Amino acid sequence: MNEWFKKNVGTIKEKWGKWSLVQKIILIALLLAVIAAIVILARVSSTPSTVRLFNSPVTEESQRESILTRLDADNVKAYVDSEGYISVEDEKTAKKWRSKLVAEGYEPSEKDPWSLFDTAKWTRNDFDDKVNYKRAMEDSVKAHVEQLDGIRSANVILTLPEESLFSDNQKPTTASVTIFAKSDDVLASRSRVKGIQRLIARSVEGLNEDNITIVNGDTGEEINDFEGMAENDKISLVAKQEREIRKLESEYSSQVLKQLQTTFGDKRVKVTNMTIEMDMSQETFSSKEYSGITIKADNPDTVYDDSEIVHSLVISEETVDKKFTGTGYNPEGPAGVEGQNPPVYSDMSNVIGQSTENGAKRNYALNEKNISGTKSPQKGRRTISVNIDGVWTYPLYDENGKLRLSNTGGYEREYTPISEEDLAQVTKLVQGAIGYDAQRGDSVTVTNVQFDRTEEFRMEDAAFIKAQQTKRTIFFVLLGIAIVLILFIAFRLISREIERRRRLREEELLRRQQAEREQAIWDAKNEDISVTMSVEERKRAELQENAIAMAKEHPEDVAMLIRTWLREEA
Repeated sequence: MNEWFKKNVGTIKEKWGKWSLVQKIILIALLLAVIAAIVILARVSSTPSTVRLFNSPVTEESQRESILTRLDADNVKAYVDSEGYISVEDEKTAKKWRSKLVAEGYEPSEKDPWSLFDTAKWTRNDFDDKVNYKRAMEDSVKAHVEQLDGIRSANVILTLPEESLFSDNQKPTTASVTIFAKSDDVLASRSRVKGIQRLIARSVEGLNEDNITIVNGDTGEEINDFEGMAENDKISLVAKQEREIRKLESEYSSQVLKQLQTTFGDKRVKVTNMTIEMDMSQETFSSKEYSGITIKADNPDTVYDDSEIVHSLVISEETVDKKFTGTGYNPEGPAGVEGQNPPVYSDMSNVIGQSTENGAKRNYALNEKNISGTKSPQKGRRTISVNIDGVWTYPLYDENGKLRLSNTGGYEREYTPISEEDLAQVTKLVQGAIGYDAQRGDSVTVTNVQFDRTEEFRMEDAAFIKAQQTKRTIFFVLLGIAIVLILFIAFRLISREIERRRRLREEELLRRQQAEREQAIWDAKNEDISVTMSVEERKRAELQENAIAMAKEHPEDVAMLIRTWLREEA
């Protein structure tokens, strides 16, 4: 094992010594990157340890959701397991929010308010029963109120007086209730508050609605004082009407923007003003109208109006033809009574006269309509102002196809305003969108005023300049890397060439020495001169003869060995 380890260490040291500086830097950078990736992966994959917020599970879903919603409102991360336990990240957070939730009434509690009477004691007396009864009633009313939708918690205090012998001396039962709602809108409705008041009154025997005080725990305001809330109701009604008007204005504005943004884009159209005047008063009216009677209705197939309408119709007619012949007027009174005629009538006494009366009496039928009703809120005058920006053209190129830049290094832009014909068409489009009526006094204004896009253009130019700088930086970095690679390749090629030439020189030198040695031996044999060979020369000659013999017997193995040597030397 030690020999294998020493051999591998030696091989690594030998390889490391042969590597160039660039190869060593690349290997070290790769090792550091791998180590950093492992550390980041370990930190990301590690799960945080959590601490339970309460020692008991919260099994009721509504209470659990209330607690989680309250924690989420302050950006506190909470976890819920399958058993219903709520956990937070650390012990410090658990201690802080455990006391805070208990103080705000979020502590999970599932208990029977009447369980106080389940325990029998030898020392139990009437006072204890009365106190327990009061506590049980308060807990019961509290549970009833908290079960309502939108109620976060409630505190109930009941006053149960002693029973008096005479009813005139009997003190009333009173209740004081403090309610904490989930939102401000829960207790804003009068009908909802009245419902809570009736619920409390019917939950306690002998409790009258007039003796109940309900207070908003968040504001400290009494919310069941309905007599003093008339002015508030009037203000609330006005605010509601204002909200309805704003909502209607927003709908009209959205409709106009939706139609114009389809043509001009999202960033070029703005509704600067949208006002709708509404008469929110309600009036009761009654009127009588007379109109003509239609004899013949209009034929819709004709291009002209061929209807026949008359103002009235004769439903009955009487003709009178009356003649009278006799004395004149003598209004003296009854017979036997002295008359008291004026001188004018006395002069006309016993005068013979004659009168003729002609005439006609007609009854007409009229088209009469009685109208009565209540005038509801009506939409009045509508005023809208729309501003549309022109067209900015960029990037621009010169005649040579080169990008035109401004003095600051950003884009050079050109502004094209909207034509008057387009503005007229847009005006008609807006009029149709809001239901324009000239008799009602509606006003539609469409203008072409250039938007201030200084900040937008500055950010675009900054991004463009940064992109150009990044491109140049990347280009120079790649150019530097390419130069380094070229120099490295050239260095390797030159080094190999120098090594090859050195090896060739050494081989040539060895070949010459071997040839001279063989020539000397050959000359010595021819001259019968005994040549004394050294131990190294004799060993070298034996190795050479063995190598030649092995090459003849196993040529493939020898060729593979030579290729391995050459590869290692390269």
